[in-house]
Amino acid sequence: MSAPPAFDFADTVVVVTGAGAGIGQGIAEAFHTAGARVALGDLRETPLKRAASALGGQRVFSQVVDVRDEASVAAFVGAAEKQLGAVGVVVANAGIYPNTPVVDMDVEEWDRVMETNVRGVFLTCRAAARSMVAHGTPGKIITISSGAYASGRPGAAHYCASKAAVVMFTKVLALELAKARINVNCIAPGFVRVDSEVSPLTEEYVTTLTRGIPWGRQGTPRDIANAALFLASPFADYVTGEVLSVNGGTSAGRSQLPLSTPPGARKERTR
Repeated sequence: MSAPPAFDFADTVVVVTGAGAGIGQGIAEAFHTAGARVALGDLRETPLKRAASALGGQRVFSQVVDVRDEASVAAFVGAAEKQLGAVGVVVANAGIYPNTPVVDMDVEEWDRVMETNVRGVFLTCRAAARSMVAHGTPGKIITISSGAYASGRPGAAHYCASKAAVVMFTKVLALELAKARINVNCIAPGFVRVDSEVSPLTEEYVTTLTRGIPWGRQGTPRDIANAALFLASPFADYVTGEVLSVNGGTSAGRSQLPLSTPPGARKERTR
């Protein structure tokens, strides 16, 4: 699928973490289709090579990166700039989603989620921001949160907390970088179905979640990628510090509830 003509990112360097599969891969593909030079980073070497190979060409760079590690992130961004040029857009997408009730959760799992989903976003955005400021680039920084930042769910205390942290981090960073004309925004995806390798889910969970989506379908990586294209485009130059929910209407309310008043019941009139 070709990108809308308005989304022309020719000569723009875009860095995407967690780009080996799922939402990150979809975002990388969308920017590449729109003409960008794309740097893909992921902790898993095999999926990363596969995703980079699928794009191919001189406008693609990939490198294994551990977003929890300061040196690894700095090396990735530095290598991307050396290969492709100064960074203009960064999408801090890398994240993990284990599922364990609090009473059964060990400290290691809690720390692993926070280190990846929060520390990783901080390190990625900081590296990009430092580069943009140094080059005087009025760039775009996009973080990926989740509808979980505003809606808790059993087994995901660490995940929900981490995604709420990403939202507030985004807002503060937007304030700090406004004078440099660097936009910082967040995308909060709803339920996006990706490969089971990325996020193994039970059918009961999938069915229950899908039933509550007003749009009547699960989201796709392309749905999130389209939002990223918008936030990185000139159309969003006056948008910063915002959270864009992409969830088929899920955050609007509980669409699965029946009408509270029986059909045909007398309605009061106001005068």
